[in-house]
Amino acid sequence: MGLGGHAGQLAKALAPEGAIIGLDADPSNLAAARARLADAPVSVTLRHANFAHARRVLDELGVDRVAGLLADLGVASSQLADPERGFSFESDAPLDMRFDPDLPRTAADLVGHLDARALASILRRYGEEPHAGRIGEKIVATRAEQPITTCRELARVVREAVPEKPSRGRGRGVDPATRSFMALRIAVNGEMEALDRLLEDLPALVAPGGRVAVISFHSLEDRAVKRALAALAPSGRPPRPIQAEADERDRNPRSRSAKLRSITMGAPSGG
Repeated sequence: MGLGGHAGQLAKALAPEGAIIGLDADPSNLAAARARLADAPVSVTLRHANFAHARRVLDELGVDRVAGLLADLGVASSQLADPERGFSFESDAPLDMRFDPDLPRTAADLVGHLDARALASILRRYGEEPHAGRIGEKIVATRAEQPITTCRELARVVREAVPEKPSRGRGRGVDPATRSFMALRIAVNGEMEALDRLLEDLPALVAPGGRVAVISFHSLEDRAVKRALAALAPSGRPPRPIQAEADERDRNPRSRSAKLRSITMGAPSGG
């Protein structure tokens, strides 16, 4: 659901007889969306739930399958902008990174307790970080002297572990801490596991002829989406991504990595 921007536009298209069911793991997102959609021209039902549990939510609402599903993956701009949430490496906030505050583990728990090999595995798997081993070892060595508890402290440790590029040096391009922060966030929130569950459940969520659209923001997500939607598309081919035009990328830099893929669901096998 995020902040309800997509839902607001969908509501206009679905009026007057449509209905929207919105899920989000972050209660603050739901509160913002609820306010934004207060005057929506359709019925809006919001639930505090990860989309991995979409089937359970539909069962609770007495809904068989829906006519359309939109999944907007990853972290919201509002979450990145909130310095207390622990998503930004420019913040002195505690290392949290949870979408859902009820989750048991924070990023600080991972950084503070996993050994170097386990940390490197997370950074390599979810961040595709080429210096994962060096960073894992640096984290463990640093915390032996002093706990790493804030975003800024972790970012400093990662930057010290990543060798500078001679041609550019520091201060330009992508921050060396970017991949590590993304990887820890994905691990804390179980994002890839939740996405895999959602994609696996699509035939049980969306009626034949219904539309599925997924917006991804990094290659791990996009590969999973591309593979799953190709298997479900009547053509059997992966849908081509729609990406932001140049003017939108200029207005909203975070749209640069976004890829929207969509399909029309085919009939179930044998149906």
